[in-house]
Amino acid sequence: MRIAIVSDIHGNRTAFEAVLADLRQTSPDLVLHGGDLADGGASPAEIVDYIRDLGWQGVVGNTDEMLFMPESLQEFAKQSPKLQPLFVVIEEMAAVTREVLGEERLAWLRDLPRSQIHGPMALVHASPESPWHAPAPEASDAELGSVYGPLGQPIAVYAHIHRSYIRSVSGMTVANTGSVSLSYDGDRRAAYLLLDESEPSIRRVEYDVDKELKALSGCGLPHSDWVAKTLESGCPQMP
Repeated sequence: MRIAIVSDIHGNRTAFEAVLADLRQTSPDLVLHGGDLADGGASPAEIVDYIRDLGWQGVVGNTDEMLFMPESLQEFAKQSPKLQPLFVVIEEMAAVTREVLGEERLAWLRDLPRSQIHGPMALVHASPESPWHAPAPEASDAELGSVYGPLGQPIAVYAHIHRSYIRSVSGMTVANTGSVSLSYDGDRRAAYLLLDESEPSIRRVEYDVDKELKALSGCGLPHSDWVAKTLESGCPQMP
């Protein structure tokens, strides 16, 4: 069985459509999404509608939770008081995205589960305990094992950190999907994960970044110039 996991689309319709075209080539039997569908891009409503129309199952991401439960961002922000100006920017963006989505789409996001299990694979957005906290690619084997071992599956897949990788840890495979939008690894191509008979690989997909930058500039999202810098560089930027 071939399973694709597509995550962290962040409202980037141009990148998402390129990934859809690639999925037609790889022909998975099942496609799951890893959350963070809408916030931070030019086309939040369109992406949510796309996913629902495609019937993809998936999990809730931290920015999805932030949209339907704004207090979750406030709770997370308390842990990093020095970054308060950053969280103000994030909330200003989320407020506009929340308005664009409307109550019905927010209710759909609210109903997303925290995990999916299909065969030998378990999927979470960040970690089993929280959609906000996840290990980095450089985490020790011990940390990865302690976080994802409780899922009880030989393959653990997560997203959230926008940096794809595949590691073998104490007889378990831990893989990160990377991000369809807003890559943080210096490669601005879209990324998703493909499991082919339990063998994971990372797919990187070229897309028209300039087209998405034009969409961002005209969408009315506050601080869209910050998002644009990350799209252009493939690395996280500060607003």
